[in-house]
Amino acid sequence: MSISSDSGYNLTMASPIETSLPGWCARLIAEFDAADKNANELVVGLSREQLNWQPGSGVWSVGQCLEHLCIANEVYLPAISSSLAGKPISAVQEIIPGWFGRWFINNYIEPSPQSKRAHAPKKIVPGARVEPSVLDRFLRNNQAARELVRRARDYDVNRIRFRNPFIPVLRFTVGTGLEIVSRHERRHLLQAERTKHSPGFPR
Repeated sequence: MSISSDSGYNLTMASPIETSLPGWCARLIAEFDAADKNANELVVGLSREQLNWQPGSGVWSVGQCLEHLCIANEVYLPAISSSLAGKPISAVQEIIPGWFGRWFINNYIEPSPQSKRAHAPKKIVPGARVEPSVLDRFLRNNQAARELVRRARDYDVNRIRFRNPFIPVLRFTVGTGLEIVSRHERRHLLQAERTKHSPGFPR
């Protein structure tokens, strides 16, 4: 039995361009749309065996990559959202991460050969076996991410900070947090794609 999407989200159409959105909002929404499309192309049609196949010991399967993103977003997005409560309205046109935010993204999040490899916090490590419903879960999470971006449009995302739920001593800006969510997805979707194209992947 192969996987299909039952989320109700139309995967054949990207979100319409919203001209009233600041540039950073439109860009992030487009990135989440692209992540939905990539996840759909990666997962739809896979059998349970293919979804859970691992190219090596300790290397995540396609399903584990998606489940990791789901768990992370389900913790990270509410932390960002709650930081907006009671803050004054003061929109900005672009996200400008501080020096530490830029360093963290470039060294630990951005998918590039220069990125450092780090173990995921235990609370967001995926299970040994992943259910096919992980795709719809991922799509629902990204819908929540788009809604949060639209909500944050009215705030100064370069000044409001939130407590990092994984490393409590860190307080990134809301803008940096949203950038991390998008680039973290890109990183692990690329990892899932490498797994799917690995030698030995069941056909």
